[in-house]
Formats: sequence, C-alpha cells, structure tokens
Amino acid sequence: MKNIKWIFFDIGSTLVDESVAFRKRVEKTIANTNVSYDDFYSKMVEISKYNQNGYHKALEYYGLTMAPWNSDDEFVYPEAEECLRKLSEKYKIGIIANQIFGSEERLEKIGLLKYINLVVASAEEGVAKPDLRIFEIALSKADCKAEEAVMVGDRLDNDIVPANKIGMKTVWIKQGLGGLSTPMTQEEQPNYTVSNLSELCALEDIYDTKTISKR
Repeated sequence: MKNIKWIFFDIGSTLVDESVAFRKRVEKTIANTNVSYDDFYSKMVEISKYNQNGYHKALEYYGLTMAPWNSDDEFVYPEAEECLRKLSEKYKIGIIANQIFGSEERLEKIGLLKYINLVVASAEEGVAKPDLRIFEIALSKADCKAEEAVMVGDRLDNDIVPANKIGMKTVWIKQGLGGLSTPMTQEEQPNYTVSNLSELCALEDIYDTKTISKR
C-alpha cells in the first residue's frame, strides 16, 4: 500500500451484503411463472462464473422481466465499519459505485458515511461502471493520481478491469455472485485478492498474512 492516498470502494457485495436483496428480487422475478427459484438462481450462479452479470443474463435466458431492487434489503457486512474506521485513519476513503439516487443518504443511514470522504455514484454522475469516465470523475474530485489510488470491488468486469486500465491498484473482494468469477485475461487480474473486508485490512501488513493472494 506504499504511496497510496485514496482507497475507493464499490458498495454492493463489497461493503453491503446483497444476498437477501437478490433472493427477494429473484422471487419477484419468477412470480406467476413456471420458473423455479432454484433453476433461476442456479442459472445466475452458472453465468456469474464466466464474469457476466448473472441476473441480467438469466433474465434473457428465461425471457423474464427485471424486478425492482429494494435497497432496504441490503445489510452492512459485520466487519465493514471496523475496516473503514481503521483504513480512514491512514487514507482518504471514496466510493465509486453503480447506484440509484441517494447513495450518501443510504451510507449515512447504515453508519458508514462518517468514514467516507467522497461518494461518486452512477445515478448522480450520469455515467456507470465499467465506463472509465466514472473513475476519472472520482480521481479528479479527489485530486488524486490513478497510481495513488486503490479500487476495491467484487466485480471483475465493473471494478477490476476499468481500474486496471486507468492505472489504479486493484483489490478483488470475492463476495456475492461477482466472487464466483475467474480472471481469464491480464486485464481481469487484480493486484490482490481477498475473501472479506477483514483480509483487506491485513494488506497493511502484507508480509504477515497467508490468506491474501498477490498477482
């Protein structure tokens, strides 16, 4: 983490657990259809392993309509606050996320905003990941060079690939459906891979951990 000034986080399946929200969304999606929950979810998992959006591709496969997402069904990972508190003592903390309007308000509600210096979300910016422009906007607002920043996220396609392209350091956190993917190209390879936010904090002491893999 030498020479790093900012650590940017995705939100979904990175700081917040989306498993309940996904379950309820799938239930709404398949309501009044002949598709079972197990079949739809298995298709999501199968597709996610190939670094694609499992939900959207499963919709296409079954010819179904997207159900609304309820942010109230998201829950903070137990270690999220302690991780942000610890990291915020040494680094500026930012958000780069594809989110509906009101990200700051939701982060305030779940008790994380006090550790965060900058929130850059797709709804407010009018551009979404993996478009490099949202990363450029975040770095510009942070007055930070790409090589002085880290991107932490669960999605290889939305988080790791664009951050690698722009020159940021990258940490892939293998949580949620995005964690089922396998890096297939050099662009998809993160600098570090962790299983949870507690392991992320251990990057501070990279030579004293056995649970973190380095590219």
